[in-house]
Amino acid sequence: MPNSKYKLSLIGFLSTALFACGGGGSNQQVLTPNPPPEDIQWQLTWSDEFNDSQLDLNKWTFDIGNGFLLNQQYIAGWGNNELQAYTNKAANVRLNGKGQLIIQALVEGSSDQYGNYNYSSARLKTQGLFAQAYGRFEARIKLPVGQGLWPAFWLMPQDNVYGTWAASGEIDIMEARGSNPSQVNGTIHYGAQWPNNTYSERHYLFTDSDISEFHVYRIDWTPQAIYWYVDDQLYASQSAWYTQDHAYPAPFNQDFYMIMNLAVGGNYDGKPKSNEIFPAQMEVDYIRVYQARP
Repeated sequence: MPNSKYKLSLIGFLSTALFACGGGGSNQQVLTPNPPPEDIQWQLTWSDEFNDSQLDLNKWTFDIGNGFLLNQQYIAGWGNNELQAYTNKAANVRLNGKGQLIIQALVEGSSDQYGNYNYSSARLKTQGLFAQAYGRFEARIKLPVGQGLWPAFWLMPQDNVYGTWAASGEIDIMEARGSNPSQVNGTIHYGAQWPNNTYSERHYLFTDSDISEFHVYRIDWTPQAIYWYVDDQLYASQSAWYTQDHAYPAPFNQDFYMIMNLAVGGNYDGKPKSNEIFPAQMEVDYIRVYQARP
């Protein structure tokens, strides 16, 4: 996003079209996060190991195209000036037969049923199929590198209980800039409906690796706090948030669904400098969700 971390206004009106980043607020890094409770025991509630021959459509659905309708007006670029059209075609989303989900961004040379766009990719979500409040959400992912690539693993509210974005919240478990492979970010969006929303962002810096290798990205989400991890290393915790006219811990006390996607271009990392980085692949080894045992 721009230096102000400003999210385009139109994106705030339709939560299903949101991408992971935006709003105005603090992005100060917390170097000594508060540790989570030590006595939590987790039980698995949902998982996808991607070991089948085809994607399980009982677990996943798709966002399609390059934007959405708002009051009968088409908003291109998902409100973030993204350049890709999302599809559900095998060229953009498939299982590789080795136990991994592949989300692939491609250069497109001609128009098809999705429109005339220079790039295609995929965005998967569990909206309407699985959502959960609190718990452990984790995925083992290998990310592509290159200017203009914007992969993310994030959560959105199943219902806009407290109003449209960002009053009902957004939790970014992991998002990365392809131009900066040594860093990933974890963010929450909250406050009130746009433009009175805010956000808090933290980042993790790799020292002997980068996003081009497999890493486990995770949050542990409790009623009191959210904790961010990379490869079991706690790097951030947040417990200070609010939603206008509603008591804490709103908005992060409702069911959220998962989204996994790879965007091209957009405000977060800018336009690709070269098409030599394509095809670009986001490889997902597994996704697992747990809840605390009573």
